[in-house]
Amino acid sequence: MDIAVLPLPAEKMKTKIADQSKLGFGKHFTDRMLLVEWKAGQGWCDARIKPYEPFVLDPACTVFHYAQEIFEGLKAYKWSDGRITLFRPEMNARRFNQSADRMCMPEIPEELFVKGIEQLVSLEREWIPTTVGTSLYIRPTMIAVEPVLGVHPSNHYYFFVILSPVGAYYAAGFNPVSILVEDHYVRAVPGGTGEAKTGGNYASSLKAGQEANKKGFDQVLWLDGRERRFIEEVGAMNMFFAYGDTIVTAPLTGSILSGVTRDSVLKLAPAMGYRVEERQIDVNDLFNDIRAGKITEAFGSGTAAVITPVGKLGYKGETLQLTGGKVGQITQRLYDTLTGIQTGKLKDDFGWVRFVG
Repeated sequence: MDIAVLPLPAEKMKTKIADQSKLGFGKHFTDRMLLVEWKAGQGWCDARIKPYEPFVLDPACTVFHYAQEIFEGLKAYKWSDGRITLFRPEMNARRFNQSADRMCMPEIPEELFVKGIEQLVSLEREWIPTTVGTSLYIRPTMIAVEPVLGVHPSNHYYFFVILSPVGAYYAAGFNPVSILVEDHYVRAVPGGTGEAKTGGNYASSLKAGQEANKKGFDQVLWLDGRERRFIEEVGAMNMFFAYGDTIVTAPLTGSILSGVTRDSVLKLAPAMGYRVEERQIDVNDLFNDIRAGKITEAFGSGTAAVITPVGKLGYKGETLQLTGGKVGQITQRLYDTLTGIQTGKLKDDFGWVRFVG
């Protein structure tokens, strides 16, 4: 499908942030966006890159009433030689379509997903920040826009992509965060929508997140929804625990998001000399192992922050510290290696980097 590029009037052009240390995360957006429509009986159509602007949507649109919505997150980087790259975008395309299937939405051709992003990023290349720790965050989204009340899949959808120059996801940067294990609220259960990247999953996490923040914690670590016993994931990242040179993470059981960075860690760690295991972790065993010194460090993985060190874990009124509240050696190595591959400082032996243009 050809993608039309609509004119960008001078009055629609935005002022770029001069001081890239003040970018924050997800606060600023580029001049253009990609929009493609899907209509029943017609399929994907009307692909265009247009000025970034608000949508005009009917109040009866399905997305507002029945939450038919999915999204993805990936990044573009500008290397020191000026080349623009994406990191494993085809994995985001496949996960997007897995989410679409679960939410009864049309799957988008992988080539259209990736090529559309490449064309948009190429046009907006001057927005890509270049200071250490910055990137261009890419947010592909699909929403149901048919104006009808009735619990059934929509007959009209918007697939759109917006771009945001970003700094570190956490205000403290690459420093250990504190995480509270949530034992009251439930985010997802197997058979539900936990493995789909849909907004409802994040909405259901807000209450627990607010309460954790009031207690002085940065994030919530979810337990399984059936027994509230086994470790699952943090709202914005998958979790890993290091038992010496063995790195353990929860298996994908239907209520955990299949993270692109998670998959990258599982492939990269063995190449760096570590063992990896996907197995269930009982929360009581977890805390016993931290007390006994068997768990040497913990970290999260996700597109936004890449690798996030964990300095404290709280559960049932007890808070335990890991690695003396500092960044662990394995965590640091994985962060340096992954970001090194993404930014062109290290060789990509996995074929993960995709060049734009």
